[in-house]
Amino acid sequence: MLPVDPVPVLFRLPALVGLPTRLDAALRAQAAPVRVAAGRMLFDIGSPCEAFLMLDRGSLRVARSAPTGREILLYRVRPGESCILTVACLLSNSLYSARGIAEGELRGMMLRPTLFHELLAEWPPFRAFIFASFADRMIELMARIDEVAFRGLNERVASALLTHCEPIVITHQRLADEVGSVREVVSRILKEFEAQGLVRLARGRIQILDRERL
Repeated sequence: MLPVDPVPVLFRLPALVGLPTRLDAALRAQAAPVRVAAGRMLFDIGSPCEAFLMLDRGSLRVARSAPTGREILLYRVRPGESCILTVACLLSNSLYSARGIAEGELRGMMLRPTLFHELLAEWPPFRAFIFASFADRMIELMARIDEVAFRGLNERVASALLTHCEPIVITHQRLADEVGSVREVVSRILKEFEAQGLVRLARGRIQILDRERL
């Protein structure tokens, strides 16, 4: 992790506004500002949870991987959101069951486990934020399961493309990881989309030409 200046904007998050004096002082004294380079792994399968990350900038990709190297995206964590896997590990004192990788540069603040537990126990807005995040992620994961189990691969590839902001800078392998498939199959589907005039393909980039039809 790279050194970074403090990020006071995080202290204005709704879940941290109006903290009692003791908790506010503990947060300012103990929270560690961090900057993580793009592509850096923050945690891996089987690793212990050492801190709770609150993002100010960037996106964290949380994914499961198979022994073959294939991955499937579980969810992304963006500013203002929490990683429910990290929360689960902190609450149960268990190890990570997925890996988290920085998509682009991440900036934020790390809370020590003891401070996380104090905020959770003593500050209702923070507790509500964590529980709401759990609910949102559970709905998202159920939708993810339905997508993988019941939707065709063409639909999943199209849906994944539509969730990205343009220009879409992504490799065919990374897109395959997101939809739970292999690169060769996803590349074939993308070429079909291109032949239909839905997208334009370039090295490491995909441009959507017709969002409505896609």
